Amino acid sequence: MTPIQKVIYKKDKQIKPVWLMRQAGRYLPEFREIRRINTNFIDLCLNKKKVKEITLQPLKRFNLDAAIIFSDILMVPYGLDQDVNFKKNYGPVLGELKLQNIHKVTYKDFTNKLNPIYGSLKTIKKDKLLKNKDLIGFVGGPWTILVYMLNKKSPKKNLNKLIKDKKLTSELLEIITDFLCVHIKNQVKSGASVIQIFDSWAGLVKNSDIERNIYNPTKKVINFIHSLKIPAICFPRNIDDYKEFVDTIKPDVVNIDYRVNPTKIVSNIKIPVQGGLDPKILLTNRKNIKSKVQRYLDIFQNHPYIFNLGHGVLPQTNPDMVEYLINTVKNFK
Repeated sequence: MTPIQKVIYKKDKQIKPVWLMRQAGRYLPEFREIRRINTNFIDLCLNKKKVKEITLQPLKRFNLDAAIIFSDILMVPYGLDQDVNFKKNYGPVLGELKLQNIHKVTYKDFTNKLNPIYGSLKTIKKDKLLKNKDLIGFVGGPWTILVYMLNKKSPKKNLNKLIKDKKLTSELLEIITDFLCVHIKNQVKSGASVIQIFDSWAGLVKNSDIERNIYNPTKKVINFIHSLKIPAICFPRNIDDYKEFVDTIKPDVVNIDYRVNPTKIVSNIKIPVQGGLDPKILLTNRKNIKSKVQRYLDIFQNHPYIFNLGHGVLPQTNPDMVEYLINTVKNFK
């Protein structure tokens, strides 16, 4: 078993494995150099050679317990034939949602379009750096994918106007959920040993709509992952009630965001927990990093816990501070 598997299956509560969301990304100078040359982000995500190189960059630098495939949650809308582009200093920009075109996309079409991602996973899995480490695959949560497909960019406020058409949202959620399962199955077949679901915009959903928009479609995805005999980590960012989410969805691990009180989580959540540390802590100093890291490790000392952040590593982060954080976790007694 890998260290993460030991935590997930509660074989050893004392192990505190560590990996970081966006650990392969913009804070690393070697990644920035690749990105400078490869300006089309979608093309980069489909470049098997570069994806392997980027995915393994943090493992070459740091004593991490897992790699996470370099990709993006918006590869699913791309696979569903919606235009997806990334504008510098702005973020994702999606084309018009044409439901009639989406209905024409078969599972085979979708798989063929995203096949380079699965090829990347296969080559990464064979690398010696992955010995006794997990290779994490991922998808966006059904709701979050829906939000991007409808809003055509990152949402910054409640989407009530966009989601008034319940027939459209229900139909689209069903399609998205089905194709997320296809994407997950292909990742697992290609070597992913864990799947993380990033529901980045879960916090936008009203409590009255959470069952329809979050719980029902996400539970379908989780049940499918469990049918593949693979553990699932859920990151429902900014939701109000993590306990209700865990009791309803039944993931193997829940990733908490940095706005959550970890002492409340440890007393209410029985399953393994991941994350929580504010990534802005890495922009401070070593003394503060050590203090905040040790607080999380103390709180979860007797609870199955995977050390991670409450969001992704920020672009302006000094890699030396990442190394210090990881070493602090590894040296914790």
